[in-house]
Amino acid sequence: MIKAEGLHKSYGDHIALHHLDLEVKAGSIFGLLGPNGAGKTSFIRIINQITAPDSGQLFFQGEKLSASHIKKIGYLPEERGLYPKMKVGEQLLYLAQLKEVEKSQAKERILKWLKDFQLMDWKDKNVEELSKGMAQKVQFIATLLHQPELLILDEPFTGFDPRNTEIIKKEIRRLGEMGTTIIFSTHRMESVEEICDSIVLINKGKKVLEGPLRDIKQQFRSGNYDLILEENEISTWPAGIEILSQTSLQGKLHLKLKLEPENKQSLLQFLSTKNLHLFQEEEAKLHDIFIQTTAEE
Repeated sequence: MIKAEGLHKSYGDHIALHHLDLEVKAGSIFGLLGPNGAGKTSFIRIINQITAPDSGQLFFQGEKLSASHIKKIGYLPEERGLYPKMKVGEQLLYLAQLKEVEKSQAKERILKWLKDFQLMDWKDKNVEELSKGMAQKVQFIATLLHQPELLILDEPFTGFDPRNTEIIKKEIRRLGEMGTTIIFSTHRMESVEEICDSIVLINKGKKVLEGPLRDIKQQFRSGNYDLILEENEISTWPAGIEILSQTSLQGKLHLKLKLEPENKQSLLQFLSTKNLHLFQEEEAKLHDIFIQTTAEE
């Protein structure tokens, strides 16, 4: 869907993007991650043709990015922008027509989305009368009315309570299942783990990590395991096992072990004769990967 080749962008002495190469596969939910000032917003602005790169190229579905592609893109910016004195329904209709959606079709889609998001009672209210969360829903709807092939979401959960956050997450997953390509930029690593199938992490304008989320987590395996077995069943352990923590609860022993890969098979053989309730590797957390990788950079 998107391919960047050598994208470079600077503002005076500040380099926002440093010869960035990356690909966003069609139909993926792609996490665009990085600390503040990493270059994420600069990249998003180039896709939306708000700014142009100093050098390098950006391709959309194999074609060099041009004005004709704008109608295929939906963009929800972090800083929202609705007209406060305009009625919700009128505003959505106006924004849909800007994206070349035929009027009758736009009205039909607006009614569907307002019903789905329980906003029908607010259709004829001015935006300024809405709560922040309701206004966020309206902007989210406006981003989707022209049924974009590429959807760019920049911090989409800002202003939402937990219930509405789950509603938006569910909608993002549904859109992904329908084949919409989604670029999802956020600092909420737990949301990325729930939603994204691939990520790129950029720092100081450079790509430092990219690939399917499950593969990246494999790269950062901790070697820590959670173990539960009957208490007092083990007095000695095989060599190569480091016990990080140990607690007793209701007759069961809960342990956290540090285990080198070459010792895993021997430990499993040792445990095969024991009354084992749990043996599970501790999955690497994206939060920790983010901190570690950006600190190294």
